[in-house]
Amino acid sequence: MTLSMVDTEPHVAAFGELDVHTLYALLKLRVDVFVVEQACAYPELDGRDAEPGTRHVWLAGDSSAPAAYLRILDDPGGARIGRVVTAPHARGGGLAGRLMQAALRVVGDRTTRLDAQTQAAGFYTGYGFAADGPEFVEDGIPHVPMVRR
Repeated sequence: MTLSMVDTEPHVAAFGELDVHTLYALLKLRVDVFVVEQACAYPELDGRDAEPGTRHVWLAGDSSAPAAYLRILDDPGGARIGRVVTAPHARGGGLAGRLMQAALRVVGDRTTRLDAQTQAAGFYTGYGFAADGPEFVEDGIPHVPMVRR
């Protein structure tokens, strides 16, 4: 997939603003990658998607299915970015970077945390995040907590 086949503007919505087809497509992308591709049997639907302060951010591909997605949660003392995912067919085109730029516009100057898969920590460093604790393993995948103040 080329960048020309992806919406130029990220979509940002609260849970209640998502139509049923978009919500289904976003959740399907998350499950396809985090549960199936990464072979992590865990409760992907954790109850936080519908919280009032949660924002869903995505880029739609040529079929209007999401090519990349992340969510922003309101957390004590700031925001938390998570569920950063790019569809397998859309990887390598800079979509995760476009999403991070959009997410940082949404969070503004709030302290923002995320738990990066260790192999992706360098990507987040490029957006001002720094390690904020020891590496840990979640669902068999090494992670590092990171913060951007």
